[in-house]
Amino acid sequence: MRLAMKCNMLRLLLALFAVAMLCGCHYALPNVDADELPERSRDSLRCLMTRHYTLDTNLELVSDSVMLACLPVKDCYAMLYKGDHVVVAEVAVHPADSIDSLWVKVAKDEQVQGWLSERCMKQSFVPTDSISQAIYFFSRTHASYFITICALAVVVWLVLALRKRPLMLVYFNDIDSFYPLLLCLLMAFCATLYETMQVFVPATWEHFYYNPTLSPLQVPFILALFLSALWLFVVVLLAAIDESFRQLSPTAACCYLLGLAACCIFCYLFFILTTAWYVGYLFLLLMVWLFFRRARRSWRTARYRCGRCGHKMQGRGICPHCGALNE
Repeated sequence: MRLAMKCNMLRLLLALFAVAMLCGCHYALPNVDADELPERSRDSLRCLMTRHYTLDTNLELVSDSVMLACLPVKDCYAMLYKGDHVVVAEVAVHPADSIDSLWVKVAKDEQVQGWLSERCMKQSFVPTDSISQAIYFFSRTHASYFITICALAVVVWLVLALRKRPLMLVYFNDIDSFYPLLLCLLMAFCATLYETMQVFVPATWEHFYYNPTLSPLQVPFILALFLSALWLFVVVLLAAIDESFRQLSPTAACCYLLGLAACCIFCYLFFILTTAWYVGYLFLLLMVWLFFRRARRSWRTARYRCGRCGHKMQGRGICPHCGALNE
């Protein structure tokens, strides 16, 4: 009877969570019919609502070169090269166009300006905002960095195994702290939320890409969860680094943190792939259960901390780590 009630309660919580995620995935629409707004501002807001960027949005060319059509003059073109900065000047809709139904006019200066398709603009240009630049840089280069970190971790583990040194690894042979496992859990949670947005509400992420913010306020619920988890990830990362160097020697702490980075990378890739197939949510629940099980075991076995070194103790008396007397 109790098991059935727990299962029903779990299903109810999952249903409420799914409803909250799906209901809170859109931005609030601005009022474009206000009389005090000029026509250009109304056009810019309409563009923001439908295309996620606005007039006067600053962009940087990341492709080698782009050719602009200097309409209405035929066979007249302007060239832009990698690193050039432009601004969105105008947007035109051509439903019958065979290339793209929407064309964007960008301008580098008064002499160099022209039209290109929106598809080409999104593929070749990146917003000049530092957050958008960081998102673009991470999406383009994260694979090489991930492979390098994982390769270094494997080499370190092999060296330690050959020297018959104990291998410190998150959850299996972990330090006396729940911060490393919590860090992996937060990485899995962020990866799941990111892939959820990509699968179900890609427009929400695209809007964030062109209008980035680090504040979890005044954004859709799912994006607020993602940004809050990122901030918490940074705080827990600092705590995990501090705990590693406090409990281990500098060399052992560096090796352990390298393994922790490899575990976070594995969690990121694993949950990105599994969430796309809708089974990542089950694995995330399993990881939450493992975390609370490990944390509960840690809290039960150690009720005291040493007043000198701060290490956990099962009872009062002499600390086994520093030898201080705790009464």
